[in-house]
Amino acid sequence: MSAAIRIHELSHRYGARRALADLTLQIQQGEVFVFLGPNGGGKTTLFRVLSTLVPPQAGQVTILGCDIASQPFLVRRKMGIVFQAPSLDKKLTVAENMFQQGALYGMSPAEIRQRSAELLSSLGLEERRRELAETLSGGLRRRVELAKSMLHRPALLLLDEPSTGLDPAARSDLWRYLFRLREQDGVTVVLTSHLLEEADRADRIAILNQGLLVALDTPSALRASVGGDSLTIQSHAPAELAAEIQMKLQLVAEIVDGQVRLEHPQAHHLLTRIVEAFPQFVQSITLGKPTLEDVFITKTGHRFWAERAAEEVSVG
Repeated sequence: MSAAIRIHELSHRYGARRALADLTLQIQQGEVFVFLGPNGGGKTTLFRVLSTLVPPQAGQVTILGCDIASQPFLVRRKMGIVFQAPSLDKKLTVAENMFQQGALYGMSPAEIRQRSAELLSSLGLEERRRELAETLSGGLRRRVELAKSMLHRPALLLLDEPSTGLDPAARSDLWRYLFRLREQDGVTVVLTSHLLEEADRADRIAILNQGLLVALDTPSALRASVGGDSLTIQSHAPAELAAEIQMKLQLVAEIVDGQVRLEHPQAHHLLTRIVEAFPQFVQSITLGKPTLEDVFITKTGHRFWAERAAEEVSVG
């Protein structure tokens, strides 16, 4: 397959703060691809660049054969965008919002009516077409946002944190429609997300942390790269316990967010052994199968949600 998006050595800074650093990757046509990262990881800046809201400061980005720096208008014609913040006019009906979007893309009234009918029917919104946007639930508004973004038949759909504010049922509906777009229309779907369980549905994931690309592969390959099950040990003396484990058991133990963590293909056999060998240190111990968070910990040395309590900054 040819690449829908090519990113080469993309960098972006806000003063002394690094938002993206030499990001290089390709997204193939027809992929469902997720940029995954915690707040401040670089997702928002990357979304702004890909959506042509800000030009790249350094590096090159090509979308569907068009350079975003020199051909932003061509890129916008080929791409549909769903922003994290709602873009619906709440005082207009669903049909009026669709007509407004079509007019912005130069579509004829007849074309807008035909295409709107197709999309609203596909998304289960046909009976809502005359309702005001402000009367719809969050999940239904998200569906209208999707319908708007696909009105001009883009080859690429770019979504920024699309599950924000959605309940689990609405989130599942969203993902079913995204895969249907890929299967039926060949649309390339690219999302940013901070939800680990959401990223697990993608064909491939790029994990960003502090502006750096720390991992890129399929979800299953990323989990397999961790190397085995993990043990997480709560202790009042984590540094001392990690040193004891390494000295007496010859196992590599790390301290992650104040807890001792180690990986081993036979971690379940080690659990009892560690508890019996170091009863004075172990307060609790947890066995887990490899997850995307384990991948993130392995690549960065800290938990994915370590900074969740911090307010998301504008360059994140």
